[in-house]
Amino acid sequence: MLAALASTLSLANALDGVLQVGSAYVNFDHGVIQLYARVQYPLNPAIREALQDGVTLTFDLEARVDRVRHLWFNSNVIDLTLRRELAYHVITDRFVVRDVRSGEQKSFETLQEALAYLGKVDSWPILVEPQLDGGRYIISVRAGVRRGKLPSSLRALLFWTDDWQRVSKWYSWSLPV
Repeated sequence: MLAALASTLSLANALDGVLQVGSAYVNFDHGVIQLYARVQYPLNPAIREALQDGVTLTFDLEARVDRVRHLWFNSNVIDLTLRRELAYHVITDRFVVRDVRSGEQKSFETLQEALAYLGKVDSWPILVEPQLDGGRYIISVRAGVRRGKLPSSLRALLFWTDDWQRVSKWYSWSLPV
């Protein structure tokens, strides 16, 4: 129990490392604007230990589209979050990624494979063309990772802390319309 607590407490430091959106772009497909992004998440032994001790990590990819206005603040057109959870399944000895909205799950043999999957977002529909009414638009994307669910044995010990989270810098570009 103390070993699990120690490795879980070290999760705050485990989130140190590279967390960045390496590239992102959109593609127009029959009036739907789809987002493609590549994110690099931190990978180290402390994350693996925390997952193996029952901690769930939540991975968010936030996307926002803003209409540029010259004499006033930009106007937000849409603000979306793709939320997925990563957990370790002890019986199968596999890392499981679950899409929170759809409930779809995919399992991986290694943590590196699971993080690579989480870091690759393809064809995520974020907008339809009728939502754009002319003008100039900026798309911004950022990634985040935070502690999700704790096993009940640790929940009672760690009720006071909720600071295990990190977000990347915004990755922004102009929408080509």
